[in-house]
Amino acid sequence: MNRFIIPLPTRRLFAPIAALAASGMVGAVALTGCGSGQLSQTASQASAVDGTQAVINHLALRNVHIQAVQTGDFLRPGTKVDLTLAAANQSPDIADKLVGITSDIGTVTVSGDPRVPAGGVLFVGTPDGQNRKAVEAADTAKASVELTKPITNGLNYNFTFKFEKAGSVSLMVPISAGLAPRQTGPSAPAEHH
Repeated sequence: MNRFIIPLPTRRLFAPIAALAASGMVGAVALTGCGSGQLSQTASQASAVDGTQAVINHLALRNVHIQAVQTGDFLRPGTKVDLTLAAANQSPDIADKLVGITSDIGTVTVSGDPRVPAGGVLFVGTPDGQNRKAVEAADTAKASVELTKPITNGLNYNFTFKFEKAGSVSLMVPISAGLAPRQTGPSAPAEHH
């Protein structure tokens, strides 16, 4: 009968190592189960764009917003502001066309080519941050709104987009100053500590 006899000093070192390994395994199991059944913080985050979005049949509207720099308490009736958006056609074989935009804050005028080619993109306006080459390669149009009501930052305004084949969708649209130059005014004196 062969027996391995571990000398007494080695047995004393072996016990703390075994206890440390066992506690490490218990900790790993506890951490693994900690997040099960929970939604992560980033699971429902939206992209960092100025506007709103919607999907209507085969079209995805992205970054829909009013592009305007507000210098007073509100933008006054009679002011013209731009409406910007990207309409991505997710159908590989059905072309579409933007046939109209309406809003309760003013008359919307669309100019340019409002076609949305199959598998292509229509840019209405020039949304900030878009790749210039991507905009040039896509179809482009322009939409302006002549305000009949005052509007202000921080609120959303109802717009209805009508497409020839996809149908229509209504969205609440925010105002964005976009990449407007910073307003300069008297600077505050620097504090010294």
